[in-house]
Parts: sequence; structure tokens; C-alpha cells
Amino acid sequence: MNRPVLTPAEWHVMEYLWQHNPCTAREAVGYLQNKVGWSRSTILTLLSRMTEKNQIKCHEEGAVRTYSPLIPQEEAVLDQTRSFLDRVYQGSLGLMVSAFTKKNPLSDAEIAELQAILDQAKANRSQD
Repeated sequence: MNRPVLTPAEWHVMEYLWQHNPCTAREAVGYLQNKVGWSRSTILTLLSRMTEKNQIKCHEEGAVRTYSPLIPQEEAVLDQTRSFLDRVYQGSLGLMVSAFTKKNPLSDAEIAELQAILDQAKANRSQD
């Protein structure tokens, strides 16, 4: 992992930007005020910090600022998943699946989906 995992607050911003790319500061403020109840100044500060951290890009044209994500959604999800797996399950995917299925029995469809994922992972490994 080459960048820090996004904070929960940063996730709110990135989720919006991934769906509304680019968006104006006004649009982001309106959305985040409604979704999480933050003040305008809090949102603008967060946008500024995320720009400084190279998580998002800010383009200024006159008085209008537009923001775009610099981190692809898939990459952020993988980073977050790896961080969770490392932190909670010492990096063991098997331990995580085992712990989850003890309390939550899997349906036949879920088992088939997991089997397909494992089959694809095995096929990909064979190609390397």
C-alpha cells in the first residue's frame, strides 16, 4: 500500500466525487451538509486538506472550484480491504471468512459466488 487509507470523513467525500466527477465546491458542500450534517467551513477545510494530500484535484476557474478524485475507487477499496484484513485478521483471508461464516451461514448462491472467485484466482495464478 503506497498511500494512507482514507479516513471515514474522506470516504464520504470520495464516494461523492466518484459518482459526480467533476463537481463544484458548492455541489459537494450541498451534498455533504445533507448527508452528514457538516458545516460549510468543515467541508471546505476537508476539501483543501484532501487536495494537499493529493487525494483529489482542485481546478479553479474564476470564483468556481471544481474537484475530481485522484484515487481510483477500486484502488481505494482494495487499500481499505487490505488494511482491515491486516488489522483485524492478521492478513488472513481464510480466518476472516471462517469467522464470518460461523455466525452467518452462507446461502448456496453465496457459496457458488465464492467458489467462482476462488476458481478465477486459481486460474490467474496458473497464468503467472
